Amino acid sequence: MSYHRELAAAKKAASLAARLCQKVQKALLQSDVQSKSDKSPVTVADYGSQAVVSFILQRELPSESFSLVAEEDSGDLRKDSGRETLVRITELVNDTLTSDGTCSISQVSEEDVLTAIDSGKSEGGSNGRHWVLDPIDGTKGFLRGDQYATALALLDEGKVVLGVLACPNLPLASIGGQDQHSSHNQVGCLFSAKIGEGTYMQRLDGSAPIKVHVSAIENPEEASFFESFEAAHSMHDLSSSIAKKLGFKAPPVRIDSQAKYGALSRGDGAIYLRFPHKGYREKIWDHAAGCIVVTEAGGEVSDAAGNPLDFAKGRYLDLETGIIVTNKKLMPSLLKAVQECLDEKPSSL
Repeated sequence: MSYHRELAAAKKAASLAARLCQKVQKALLQSDVQSKSDKSPVTVADYGSQAVVSFILQRELPSESFSLVAEEDSGDLRKDSGRETLVRITELVNDTLTSDGTCSISQVSEEDVLTAIDSGKSEGGSNGRHWVLDPIDGTKGFLRGDQYATALALLDEGKVVLGVLACPNLPLASIGGQDQHSSHNQVGCLFSAKIGEGTYMQRLDGSAPIKVHVSAIENPEEASFFESFEAAHSMHDLSSSIAKKLGFKAPPVRIDSQAKYGALSRGDGAIYLRFPHKGYREKIWDHAAGCIVVTEAGGEVSDAAGNPLDFAKGRYLDLETGIIVTNKKLMPSLLKAVQECLDEKPSSL
């Protein structure tokens, strides 16, 4: 199975969804400071992004049964209190779809938008095909004007077979160990990967894809590592202990969203560590696209015990403690350091 049509549809869907998100973020950042604590812009973009992806995938792949595992449903939008938000979302979705010259979808109604959003209620699993979507991964980064991603993957019989990451604010040049806001860098990256065929990066607004590969660094002391921007999302103290044990010289690069997977796939850093706080369950849409983008670029993704991530069990990942991403050379020493640090502080997990 080549998945050629599916990958083309996924790239188009994620790119258009990112275009909608960019429009909302631009308006948000131009507004007064007080409104930035308001969650409504990200709500509009979240729903709008999911609706656009649903519309595009179903239009581009009309002969296939459609199953989407995604974060949002339309419940709140169907209430009277959600009426104004629904009107804004529908307007944005129509603007986005008509802005694409190749898109033959006519004006969509509010009910069409609600139905498209609710197509994301699938539970996934190990049978058949399921699209997996995070319409805006990194909502806090989105609100700050920092990194976020539209992350879309396809599961076939429980395996991730393709993935796309649209990262509107990620510089085309490396962010390893430098300011991710560097003004001379052009921003907007689209990463795409298909099983057995490698990972490619191109400009989000269109360019020839170039093949990318993870860092070839073998010495942990030379490695830089990524972790979540928000301390609430990952235990920075545990990551710090692991870094110290391995002798990392560089401080961590902290960025939001699965943009970390994209940056790692092209060698910006060598390691990504994620250790959620106790009780948190990872969702498959937070990692499916990023995982194949890194593995097809020559990297490895596992839980803290060295097990590969299993996306076949529904909407959640059942895994051991955390997620570790690196190249094949560094993984053994990294896993050893992780286990040693976990053994030293079991009470915190």
